[in-house]
Amino acid sequence: MKNIYFLFFITLFFASCSEPTLPEVDFDPKDSVQGKWYKTQECHKEMAIGDDIIAEGRVDEIIIYKSKRKMNLYRNGLLVDTLPVSLGKNPEGHKEKRGDYRTPEGQYWIKRKLCSQKYYRSLCISYPHPNDVKKASAKGLNPGGDITIHAQPTWNASGDGDNYTFSKDWTQGCIAVSNRDMQRLWYAVREGVSITIKK
Repeated sequence: MKNIYFLFFITLFFASCSEPTLPEVDFDPKDSVQGKWYKTQECHKEMAIGDDIIAEGRVDEIIIYKSKRKMNLYRNGLLVDTLPVSLGKNPEGHKEKRGDYRTPEGQYWIKRKLCSQKYYRSLCISYPHPNDVKKASAKGLNPGGDITIHAQPTWNASGDGDNYTFSKDWTQGCIAVSNRDMQRLWYAVREGVSITIKK
């Protein structure tokens, strides 16, 4: 009987110490080239039926390091994965106004998931925070908005141009990931997940 208890606790220990990972999701670049991934009706179907299919693969915290062009994903305090990102065309400093092409810095959350014909899929960030609005208003500025984590433009639907897009900052202030990474994030990230964007 003691041996059975011993084996049970050993199994439990190793299960709790296993390395967490993001779920693998089928992604066929050939379909992407043909435009399947940019048809919003297909995306909305997946949003409706896919929200809970990979519960064990959830991400509950996102930290982005602008200087490193990296996105760290966490679950229960453990690092799950690190993804390359591109930033706004003018990446230095915190976003102050609409059209400055800066990626904001600070503590936000994922407020919505969107299907996009232009950038495949997007995770909307809660910028501007009330403090952002207050600071911009004090300077007579519009703080802007519509900041997201989004995937690639349609010309790079296959991912063949990833080396090019990740070699530069090209967005209007958003954070761009590959289509393959967005496909995985789509199922791993729920609305309300914390996102911290650091220098």
